[in-house]
Amino acid sequence: MYTVYLKKNEEKDIINKRYFIFSNEVLKIEGHDSQGSVCRILNSEKKFLGIGFINHLSKMIVKIISFSEETVNYSFFYERIKKANERRLSRFTRDSYRVVFSDSDFLPGLIVDKYDDHLVISISNLGMDLRKKLITDALINIFNPKCIYEKSLSTIREKEGLKLVSGLLYGELNPNLVISINNINYGVDIVNGQKTGYFLDQVDNRLEISKYAKDRNVLDLFCNVGGFSLVAAAHGAKKVYAVDISEIALEEVKKNALLNNISNIETINKDIFNYLTELKDRETKFDCIVLDPPAFIKTIDTIGKGYNGYLTINKNALKLLPENGILFTFSCSEHMSLDMFLKMINEASIAAKVNIKIIKILTQSEDHIINLRVENSFYLKGLIVQLIN
Repeated sequence: MYTVYLKKNEEKDIINKRYFIFSNEVLKIEGHDSQGSVCRILNSEKKFLGIGFINHLSKMIVKIISFSEETVNYSFFYERIKKANERRLSRFTRDSYRVVFSDSDFLPGLIVDKYDDHLVISISNLGMDLRKKLITDALINIFNPKCIYEKSLSTIREKEGLKLVSGLLYGELNPNLVISINNINYGVDIVNGQKTGYFLDQVDNRLEISKYAKDRNVLDLFCNVGGFSLVAAAHGAKKVYAVDISEIALEEVKKNALLNNISNIETINKDIFNYLTELKDRETKFDCIVLDPPAFIKTIDTIGKGYNGYLTINKNALKLLPENGILFTFSCSEHMSLDMFLKMINEASIAAKVNIKIIKILTQSEDHIINLRVENSFYLKGLIVQLIN
């Protein structure tokens, strides 16, 4: 077993329950083992701090999995996953939700999403990858699923020396899987859909639009497979315009509309930045607009460019609202803080020459647990804004 010694005074963040160690924080490493094995972590005075998965290829050389001495075996994963699931079931009774959210559930590098009787896992570090069989066995015994599918496609894997992989791990995949959330039916394409097949982190926020949709014209930008569009249409919207650059996503919107006998959604295949400019030139107005873009800020060095992207689309969307119109706006960029997001929407309102009020601050659905010790766990920020000129 490897033993990792930290430099003097580098243990503070670990004692405060940070779940990784950078290579430049390490004083020395003793012992011999394989990459991805469990190592012991000590401070410079040889005081025990925890255990973790070691990988010399990664700048985050250790992913901490426990702050006590434990054996990382089948029982370890069974108990951790079971407790993570119980945390969710104590709050809601949905059949589809995120079961494990990486470090937030004390299982760094592991994500498990449940779609009814199908499970999808994503693994991003070597230590977890080497223990895939233990994880799969634990999931089988806890959930008795019909299928476990792996979609480990994060580019973080490449930094760990791992290839991107996807494929069936257990059971039989239903290619026509349909789930029900908030009384809306959605087809889930696990193999070809984005992320693990569906964006579960917006489940609670989509329900919010039901309060504002009735008898209104709704513009859903970056609509993906129609999460907001379908809820708005089902709750009395006069007309919903679902816009996305992906033709494949819009085909899923149409299929989902048919699943729910919804006929008041029109799909539009456009680049959103260009489409907002086009609408501004037409002086078209919408009662309610949803802006749910992909992450414009993926790394710290793209904050400036990404911030300007958010500013541009929000400014142009605000120009399309009538007085008392409603804007749902989101950022899923972990590097966009809530303070930065609020600053952006204020600047957007000034640039659009409108006055706004914040009705509500939103974040990710509660199954995507925000652990304040895990900086990137609070990644989704949202606002419900009303124009009050």
